[in-house]
Amino acid sequence: MTRQRSLFEIVGPVMIGPSSSHTAGAARLGGLARAIIGQTPCSARILLHGSFATTGQGHGTDLAIVAGLLGIAPDDPQIRDAFALAGAAGLTFSFDEADLGEVHPNTAQLEMTDAQGREWIVRGSSLGGGDVIVTLVNDFPVQITGELPVLLVVHHDQPGVVAAVTARLAADVINIAGMQVSRERRGARALMLIATDQPVAEEIAASVAAINGVTSVRQVPAV
Repeated sequence: MTRQRSLFEIVGPVMIGPSSSHTAGAARLGGLARAIIGQTPCSARILLHGSFATTGQGHGTDLAIVAGLLGIAPDDPQIRDAFALAGAAGLTFSFDEADLGEVHPNTAQLEMTDAQGREWIVRGSSLGGGDVIVTLVNDFPVQITGELPVLLVVHHDQPGVVAAVTARLAADVINIAGMQVSRERRGARALMLIATDQPVAEEIAASVAAINGVTSVRQVPAV
Protein backbone atom coordinates (compact mmCIF):
# COMPACT_ATOMS: atom_id res chain seq x y z
CA MET A 1 0.00 0.00 0.00
CA THR A 2 1.34 3.44 -0.93
CA ARG A 3 1.63 5.78 2.06
CA GLN A 4 -0.26 9.03 1.62
CA ARG A 5 1.98 12.04 2.13
CA SER A 6 0.88 15.12 4.02
CA LEU A 7 0.83 18.53 2.40
CA PHE A 8 3.66 19.56 4.75
CA GLU A 9 5.87 16.75 3.42
CA ILE A 10 5.27 17.86 -0.16
CA VAL A 11 5.51 21.62 0.24
CA GLY A 12 7.99 21.71 3.13
CA PRO A 13 8.34 24.15 6.01
CA VAL A 14 8.06 27.93 5.80
CA MET A 15 11.70 28.97 5.94
CA ILE A 16 14.53 31.10 4.71
CA GLY A 17 16.29 28.96 2.09
CA PRO A 18 17.93 27.44 0.34
CA SER A 19 17.62 24.06 2.09
CA SER A 20 15.10 22.61 4.54
CA SER A 21 17.76 20.32 6.02
CA HIS A 22 20.85 22.55 5.89
CA THR A 23 19.14 25.87 6.64
CA ALA A 24 15.73 25.49 8.30
CA GLY A 25 16.78 22.36 10.17
CA ALA A 26 20.06 23.95 11.23
CA ALA A 27 18.22 27.00 12.59
CA ARG A 28 15.84 24.73 14.50
CA LEU A 29 18.74 22.73 15.86
CA GLY A 30 20.38 25.90 17.15
CA GLY A 31 17.07 27.00 18.62
CA LEU A 32 16.60 23.67 20.37
CA ALA A 33 20.11 23.86 21.84
CA ARG A 34 19.27 27.34 23.11
CA ALA A 35 16.04 26.03 24.65
CA ILE A 36 17.91 23.20 26.38
CA ILE A 37 20.38 25.54 28.10
CA GLY A 38 17.63 28.09 28.78
CA GLN A 39 19.38 31.12 27.31
CA THR A 40 21.55 32.42 24.50
CA PRO A 41 25.06 31.10 25.18
CA CYS A 42 27.99 33.44 25.68
CA SER A 43 30.24 31.31 23.49
CA ALA A 44 29.83 28.35 21.17
CA ARG A 45 32.24 26.06 19.38
CA ILE A 46 30.26 24.36 16.64
CA LEU A 47 31.52 21.09 15.17
CA LEU A 48 30.07 20.23 11.77
CA HIS A 49 29.94 16.61 10.64
CA GLY A 50 29.39 14.99 7.24
CA SER A 51 27.27 16.94 4.79
CA PHE A 52 26.98 19.83 7.23
CA ALA A 53 30.77 20.13 7.02
CA THR A 54 31.16 19.70 3.26
CA THR A 55 28.21 21.67 1.89
CA GLY A 56 26.90 23.57 4.89
CA GLN A 57 28.53 26.92 4.20
CA GLY A 58 26.98 27.16 0.74
CA HIS A 59 23.57 26.40 2.21
CA GLY A 60 23.90 28.85 5.09
CA THR A 61 24.17 26.18 7.78
CA ASP A 62 26.65 28.27 9.76
CA LEU A 63 24.42 31.34 9.69
CA ALA A 64 21.35 29.27 10.53
CA ILE A 65 22.84 27.56 13.60
CA VAL A 66 24.03 30.88 15.01
CA ALA A 67 20.61 32.39 14.28
CA GLY A 68 18.96 29.56 16.18
CA LEU A 69 21.24 30.15 19.16
CA LEU A 70 20.02 33.75 19.15
CA GLY A 71 16.38 32.65 19.13
CA ILE A 72 15.77 33.57 15.49
CA ALA A 73 13.12 31.42 13.81
CA PRO A 74 13.75 29.44 10.58
CA ASP A 75 11.43 31.75 8.61
CA ASP A 76 13.01 35.00 9.85
CA PRO A 77 15.01 37.01 7.26
CA GLN A 78 17.39 38.01 10.07
CA ILE A 79 19.11 34.64 9.59
CA ARG A 80 21.20 36.33 6.90
CA ASP A 81 22.51 38.81 9.48
CA ALA A 82 23.10 36.25 12.24
CA PHE A 83 26.85 36.79 12.57
CA ALA A 84 26.46 40.55 13.03
CA LEU A 85 23.55 40.04 15.44
CA ALA A 86 25.65 37.56 17.45
CA GLY A 87 28.33 40.21 17.89
CA ALA A 88 25.75 42.68 19.15
CA ALA A 89 24.38 40.05 21.56
CA GLY A 90 27.84 39.19 22.93
CA LEU A 91 27.86 35.66 21.49
CA THR A 92 31.29 34.54 20.31
CA PHE A 93 31.42 31.47 18.10
CA SER A 94 33.69 29.34 15.95
CA PHE A 95 33.24 26.47 13.50
CA ASP A 96 35.30 23.34 12.97
CA GLU A 97 34.85 20.21 10.91
CA ALA A 98 34.76 16.96 12.90
CA ASP A 99 34.13 13.26 12.47
CA LEU A 100 31.46 12.50 15.09
CA GLY A 101 31.31 8.82 14.29
CA GLU A 102 28.31 6.79 13.18
CA VAL A 103 25.77 9.61 13.16
CA HIS A 104 23.43 11.22 10.64
CA PRO A 105 25.37 13.12 7.92
CA ASN A 106 23.65 16.40 8.87
CA THR A 107 24.94 16.50 12.43
CA ALA A 108 26.40 19.27 14.55
CA GLN A 109 27.82 19.31 18.05
CA LEU A 110 27.48 22.57 19.93
CA GLU A 111 29.92 23.08 22.78
CA MET A 112 28.60 26.10 24.68
CA THR A 113 29.21 28.19 27.77
CA ASP A 114 26.30 30.06 29.36
CA ALA A 115 26.22 33.30 31.33
CA GLN A 116 26.73 31.41 34.60
CA GLY A 117 29.92 29.81 33.30
CA ARG A 118 28.34 26.36 32.90
CA GLU A 119 29.58 24.27 30.01
CA TRP A 120 27.15 22.39 27.78
CA ILE A 121 27.43 19.88 24.96
CA VAL A 122 24.40 19.44 22.70
CA ARG A 123 24.63 17.15 19.67
CA GLY A 124 21.85 16.89 17.13
CA SER A 125 20.93 16.15 13.54
CA SER A 126 18.76 17.74 10.86
CA LEU A 127 16.61 14.98 9.35
CA GLY A 128 15.07 16.86 6.43
CA GLY A 129 11.94 18.93 6.02
CA GLY A 130 12.95 21.06 8.99
CA ASP A 131 12.75 18.09 11.40
CA VAL A 132 15.57 17.71 13.93
CA ILE A 133 16.60 15.46 16.78
CA VAL A 134 18.98 16.11 19.65
CA THR A 135 20.79 12.89 20.57
CA LEU A 136 23.22 14.00 23.28
CA VAL A 137 23.04 16.48 26.16
CA ASN A 138 26.33 16.58 28.03
CA ASP A 139 27.08 12.95 28.95
CA PHE A 140 23.57 11.63 28.41
CA PRO A 141 22.10 10.07 25.25
CA VAL A 142 18.66 11.56 24.58
CA GLN A 143 16.01 11.88 21.89
CA ILE A 144 14.55 15.40 21.81
CA THR A 145 12.71 16.54 18.68
CA GLY A 146 11.38 19.90 19.87
CA GLU A 147 7.83 18.89 18.94
CA LEU A 148 6.67 18.73 22.58
CA PRO A 149 7.82 20.47 25.75
CA VAL A 150 10.28 18.40 27.75
CA LEU A 151 11.23 18.32 31.41
CA LEU A 152 14.90 17.44 32.02
CA VAL A 153 15.33 16.06 35.53
CA VAL A 154 18.86 15.31 36.75
CA HIS A 155 18.83 13.09 39.83
CA HIS A 156 20.68 10.48 41.83
CA ASP A 157 20.13 6.93 40.65
CA GLN A 158 18.24 5.69 43.69
CA PRO A 159 14.94 3.85 44.26
CA GLY A 160 11.75 5.89 44.29
CA VAL A 161 12.89 9.03 42.43
CA VAL A 162 11.28 8.17 39.09
CA ALA A 163 8.04 7.15 40.80
CA ALA A 164 7.97 10.34 42.89
CA VAL A 165 8.50 12.58 39.86
CA THR A 166 5.82 10.91 37.75
CA ALA A 167 3.40 10.92 40.70
CA ARG A 168 3.99 14.63 41.17
CA LEU A 169 3.14 15.31 37.52
CA ALA A 170 0.09 13.03 37.67
CA ALA A 171 -1.19 14.87 40.73
CA ASP A 172 -1.22 18.08 38.70
CA VAL A 173 -2.88 16.38 35.69
CA ILE A 174 0.23 16.65 33.51
CA ASN A 175 0.03 13.96 30.83
CA ILE A 176 3.33 12.27 30.00
CA ALA A 177 3.67 11.68 26.24
CA GLY A 178 7.03 9.92 26.43
CA MET A 179 9.83 9.26 28.88
CA GLN A 180 13.51 8.29 28.77
CA VAL A 181 15.73 7.41 31.72
CA SER A 182 19.51 6.97 31.55
CA ARG A 183 22.32 6.91 34.08
CA GLU A 184 26.08 7.24 34.17
CA ARG A 185 26.34 4.02 36.18
CA ARG A 186 24.46 2.31 38.98
CA GLY A 187 24.00 4.63 41.95
CA ALA A 188 25.51 7.63 40.16
CA ARG A 189 23.99 10.58 38.30
CA ALA A 190 20.92 9.91 36.15
CA LEU A 191 18.65 11.81 33.79
CA MET A 192 14.90 11.67 33.29
CA LEU A 193 13.67 13.21 30.06
CA ILE A 194 9.89 13.62 30.19
CA ALA A 195 7.91 14.85 27.17
CA THR A 196 4.52 16.27 28.15
CA ASP A 197 1.41 17.28 26.27
CA GLN A 198 1.47 20.73 27.83
CA PRO A 199 4.18 22.94 29.37
CA VAL A 200 4.86 22.28 33.05
CA ALA A 201 4.14 25.35 35.19
CA GLU A 202 7.07 26.83 37.09
CA GLU A 203 5.58 26.00 40.48
CA ILE A 204 5.15 22.35 39.47
CA ALA A 205 8.73 22.21 38.18
CA ALA A 206 9.87 23.70 41.49
CA SER A 207 8.00 21.00 43.40
CA VAL A 208 9.71 18.35 41.27
CA ALA A 209 13.08 19.95 42.03
CA ALA A 210 12.31 19.63 45.76
CA ILE A 211 11.89 15.84 45.58
CA ASN A 212 14.53 13.92 47.50
CA GLY A 213 17.26 12.78 45.11
CA VAL A 214 16.54 15.38 42.39
CA THR A 215 19.46 17.76 41.80
CA SER A 216 18.14 19.97 38.98
CA VAL A 217 15.11 20.49 36.77
CA ARG A 218 15.02 22.29 33.45
CA GLN A 219 12.01 23.02 31.28
CA VAL A 220 12.64 22.83 27.53
CA PRO A 221 9.85 24.41 25.49
CA ALA A 222 8.75 23.13 22.08
CA VAL A 223 10.52 24.89 19.23
